[in-house]
Amino acid sequence: MKRFLLLAAAVSLLTGGCGTQAAGTASTSAPSSARLPSDGAPAVTDPITATASVEADPCGAIPTAEIEAIGGKVERFRTVDLSEGLNCSWLFLEAPSTVSAGLVVGNKDGLSALYAQNATGGLTTFRPVDPVGGHPAVIYANGSEGRGTCTLAVGIRDDLVYTVIPHLSSGNPMVDDPCGMATKVAAAAIKNLKRS
Repeated sequence: MKRFLLLAAAVSLLTGGCGTQAAGTASTSAPSSARLPSDGAPAVTDPITATASVEADPCGAIPTAEIEAIGGKVERFRTVDLSEGLNCSWLFLEAPSTVSAGLVVGNKDGLSALYAQNATGGLTTFRPVDPVGGHPAVIYANGSEGRGTCTLAVGIRDDLVYTVIPHLSSGNPMVDDPCGMATKVAAAAIKNLKRS
């Protein structure tokens, strides 16, 4: 249960402060696509628009066999209903480790929300990383850093991110590289989303 609460807290980071504006800027009613990206976030040059099936069924984004090739035998998986969208949580058999992933549909500002939070000092970790499947990505946290843990957000469109959060214990072979695991999971999801 603690892991799911941590996941909910991490996902909520993506929307906290999204409605704030920098001093001197005027409010606009322009759609997200017209005002994004912002706050220094990179543009998503190859946006994926067919996301409805994964929004409804996050576990369908990646076949179990692909998850097992990345992190080991899966004991079970389930859909978790978070305030910002549905996530899939996979529990590994070898150790009490999980990886959770999904589209953060409640965040209408995509990666720009994280860039804005970082600009105001709202994050304790913020590191743009190499693109995943051709899509811009950021590793971030707000005090939840630790061994076996990583939070990766990948821009699917300028107004949508796919977030992956491993929580790995010492028995998991990827415990010392949770961000590597997150990258592999995100790459598999993006590959499958592009096939939709």
